[in-house]
Amino acid sequence: MKKEAKSKKKSRARLLHQYYSYTGFYRFVAKSVKKAIIPILLFIAAIFAVDYFVLDLDKLLVTVTETYSPIGILGVFFASESLLGIIPPELFIAWAGKSEFPIFYLSLLAAASYMGGIVSYFIGVGITKIPVVHKQIKTNMAKHIKNTRKWGGFLIIVGALLPIPFAMTSIAAGIIRFPFLSFLMYGLLRFVRFYAYALVIFEMV
Repeated sequence: MKKEAKSKKKSRARLLHQYYSYTGFYRFVAKSVKKAIIPILLFIAAIFAVDYFVLDLDKLLVTVTETYSPIGILGVFFASESLLGIIPPELFIAWAGKSEFPIFYLSLLAAASYMGGIVSYFIGVGITKIPVVHKQIKTNMAKHIKNTRKWGGFLIIVGALLPIPFAMTSIAAGIIRFPFLSFLMYGLLRFVRFYAYALVIFEMV
């Protein structure tokens, strides 16, 4: 019985692997990562350049933490993560690294990003109730919506973990009415992304 169960699991995993291979999921992920690598490398290079040639980045981040309230900074980040991820999360992670309680504020940033994804999901749901907006968004996000229908949970996992706009994935999930509880579960991987990035960014700043 155990061998039979293992065999079924293997065959199911093999079928999933074949499906994602045939539908181009792996190519999509590889292409998205390649696109994201350049902005990330530019961001890292900019940090080093600013720190070396322009001003002391450590002092700047400390000044920001002393000048602006954490609630205000977290509020700006939450708004950004709810509206297509306008501001790079790495800037806020760097800020958390210079705060009095780095892990605490990093966790709040991850939670704000996660909650922003939920807001984006319901924006997607709301869009479907406004025919004119729905038609326009559906046209502009046709490829993303198609991919979300095709790959579902795996695309949400990729959006949560990799530098792919999580808000876009969340909106698409809302538009196709992806099961909300499953979305919440997969979205928790957003925390993993923030902690993993912090391991590098905290060392840099």
